[in-house]
Amino acid sequence: MLSIQSLTVAYEEHIVLEDFTLIVQRGEILAVVGPNGVGKSTLVRALSGVLPALRGCVTLDGKDLSRLSPMQRARLMAVVPQARELPGAYTVYQTVLLGRTPYLSWLGHAGQSDHAAVRRALEQTRLLELAQRPVGELSGGEQQRVMLGRALAQDAPVLLLDEPTTHLDLKHQSNLLNLVRKLAREKGLTVLMVLHDLNLASRYADQVALMAEGHVHAFGLPGEVLTSDNLTKIYQVPVNVIPHPEYGTLLILPDGIESESFEKE
Repeated sequence: MLSIQSLTVAYEEHIVLEDFTLIVQRGEILAVVGPNGVGKSTLVRALSGVLPALRGCVTLDGKDLSRLSPMQRARLMAVVPQARELPGAYTVYQTVLLGRTPYLSWLGHAGQSDHAAVRRALEQTRLLELAQRPVGELSGGEQQRVMLGRALAQDAPVLLLDEPTTHLDLKHQSNLLNLVRKLAREKGLTVLMVLHDLNLASRYADQVALMAEGHVHAFGLPGEVLTSDNLTKIYQVPVNVIPHPEYGTLLILPDGIESESFEKE
């Protein structure tokens, strides 16, 4: 269980997250949604240890993550950041192998188990055929999958994803999120992912946290959080929410899209 208690984070003197509290259960996918600038990416950076907290704590199964070294923390938490910072001259295989860094000996030699983890991550992200391609030659969507592969190679129990569907077409969005859901179920991963697409959050998340001005405005099941009233208030635009005719999840339509015409189709 990942527990975030009263977390407060600031850039210089500007507080971005204040008294932020959430709990993500093992095997669960939590989608963090909200308008631009409310602190979603800051939350991921704070959880991963990139940004220090002014107050509050983050624990995993009762273990205070702030007391761990960066290497110890990397064994528990893998991150797919929003910005791609990949070594362009490295091959896909070499880049995904970087995910094994927390487990390497002081000489930095990868063993059989490390290479097995890399191959498994390449297969899961459908990158095996690109394994020897330089990362700098890949498309934005392919690089996004490489970043996910690197995170999966870490074999960490917590996976943090900041806008993981950026640069992905519809097919690869679906493949990636189905994979994340499968891993959460089968391996018991604790997943926190920042999403802008509310329909993807509705379809793939077990719980949703709707953020506003550095705190949680609403938290719970997608149907409890992604309501017309909540979304209209936070996004400041009229939002229609109707049942999806095929999946049974919510279909979220901003103002200007008539739900009646969709239902007739």
